[in-house]
Amino acid sequence: MINEQIRDREVRLISEDGEQLGIVSAKEALKMAQEANLDLVKIAPSAKPPVCKIIDYGKFKYEQIRKDKEAKKKQKVTEVKEIRFSPNIDDNDLNTKANMARKFLAKGDKVKVTLRFRGREMAHTSSSRVILDNFYKKLEDVAVIEKQARLEGRTMTMFLSEKR
Repeated sequence: MINEQIRDREVRLISEDGEQLGIVSAKEALKMAQEANLDLVKIAPSAKPPVCKIIDYGKFKYEQIRKDKEAKKKQKVTEVKEIRFSPNIDDNDLNTKANMARKFLAKGDKVKVTLRFRGREMAHTSSSRVILDNFYKKLEDVAVIEKQARLEGRTMTMFLSEKR
């Protein structure tokens, strides 16, 4: 809220250079802001009494947007990388996929391991869980299981994340 939008009876006023001016009426605070050719901005509406500051509102908004952009740049977005294989995968192929998963985990991404069943392979889903266990054992030093292996339709999925 700025200027005339502030309807409180009393406010705690802060000057443009950060000096506390104490508790004054909202009308008086608005008059002081207008004399300085600046705006009265409510900074902490939940405080008792609310805190208002005499500042240039345009400059205040600009700086706030810049701070938000800086904070957004520093955020790390974790992606979910998927690794798929079938129940009749060879050991060398499993090692290659494990190395790829190790790279993804080192970058800070999560890994979704998918075991896809086709046709008659659905009859051997229980023995195929061993493949996912072996895959996890190869990554045990860098990964931790986020979600255990679960069969959903024709796929068995397991989620791995980086060990902290």
